[in-house]
Amino acid sequence: MSHKVINNDNNQSINSKRENSGKEAVLNSIGIRMPEIMLPSEHMDLRKWAVVACDQYTSQPSYWKSVEELVGNAPSTLHMIFPEVYLEDDDKKERIANITRAMKKYIDNGFFRQLPPAFVYVERVLAPGTRRGLLAALDLEQYDYREGSQTLIRATEGTVLDRLPPRIEIRKDAVLEVPHIMVLIDDPDRTVIEPVSQNLSEADKLYDFELMMDGGRVVGYKVTNPAHTDKIIDALCKLADPPAFRKKYNVGGDKGVLLYAMGDGNHSFATAKACWDRLKVNLSEEERQNHPARFAMVELVNVHDDSLVFEPIHRVLFRVKPEHVLDAMKEYYAYAGQGFEYESFDSEKKMRERYQTLLSGNAENGHFIPCMFSGEWGLLKIRQPGCNLEAGSLQAFLDDYLAKNKEASIDYIHGEEVTAELGLREGNMGFLLPIMNKNDLFKTVIVDGVLPRKTFSMGEAHEKRFYLECRRIVK
Repeated sequence: MSHKVINNDNNQSINSKRENSGKEAVLNSIGIRMPEIMLPSEHMDLRKWAVVACDQYTSQPSYWKSVEELVGNAPSTLHMIFPEVYLEDDDKKERIANITRAMKKYIDNGFFRQLPPAFVYVERVLAPGTRRGLLAALDLEQYDYREGSQTLIRATEGTVLDRLPPRIEIRKDAVLEVPHIMVLIDDPDRTVIEPVSQNLSEADKLYDFELMMDGGRVVGYKVTNPAHTDKIIDALCKLADPPAFRKKYNVGGDKGVLLYAMGDGNHSFATAKACWDRLKVNLSEEERQNHPARFAMVELVNVHDDSLVFEPIHRVLFRVKPEHVLDAMKEYYAYAGQGFEYESFDSEKKMRERYQTLLSGNAENGHFIPCMFSGEWGLLKIRQPGCNLEAGSLQAFLDDYLAKNKEASIDYIHGEEVTAELGLREGNMGFLLPIMNKNDLFKTVIVDGVLPRKTFSMGEAHEKRFYLECRRIVK
């Protein structure tokens, strides 16, 4: 196979490195490894084993109660994660201790089967179609979530540092990682993931089952044939080739190659990075090279996958007086040199009719954001916005408001119906945001930097990645 790339730090060709150290240098240059995956033993009930990402249904404890009832005492990833709906409960330390114990118990009792290093090709059958992914381990040394980062792996949205400590508490003593992270590649010609399906057989199948709670079906196949893994690596190298990258995005040499863009699970990936940075201080250079904690297991997904739908993430404020919020908005946007108006409606239908008129282009330019509270529907109209996206215009205010009003809180919601249900309750206020065009994601991050946090979601909550595969992160 032919490789033309690249250490992302200096965008030099890897040709000479390949001659000296072969395939490992190629893998290093594109920040990837074939993970040593651990799967549940064949006698275990996979439907009870796999549960959805911990950061979903954070305002719907009834969902997680249903999961707990379904799982019971059966072996399950539920016992190895911390659903964020419970983050404010008083039993945080006990939950974390139970997670560590569960991991060790499952290993000691032989609940896992260990696979040799392999990529895993994953198909998730959902209502929008079949989403195709590739399970791999990415190099945390090639990731930086900070603003202005030019690393090979980058955050697409702002990282909230306050969300890291509880995750770090879990991972720092964990012997396993159980990932729900999905990372995007920009592969319009479908050269990396999609061709894998043409070379699979029943003998390669690792699992095939229906997920709980309307999660759809998931099928996984190991990919170990060197001819097939080499094609994957070669295709990734071509995507990371600096001249091709600059031409594709029409950027100069000041822009580092972005090969992997975080989709779901950026805070989990950032947690893995923080734990690795602490651990590596006490390791020799040789020990650092292939330590399992240096890598984090993710599912790679092509942003051009037909089934991959970008959904907006809406906002709900809790314990607020909506009139006070609106007054604060008027003051905030005036101070920022932006115009602000609020228009009220006595029905959702009238609000949506007005909203569509504003979006049609017949009105002045600006950002228009539907909201609801206490039985009322409204439209926020922000003129001369300081951000390119509605999410940015709204989030800038919300951050300021929450900093000044400590009794208020916020949640980020998937789905308009849930947002409306919560937002219309007394003391709450909901905001609906539009969909972002997924084809603009990489170019926007490369040119403008990270998006406002919680700008988009890849599908609805039940379509998120389920915890299933595990990997050791200790020697």
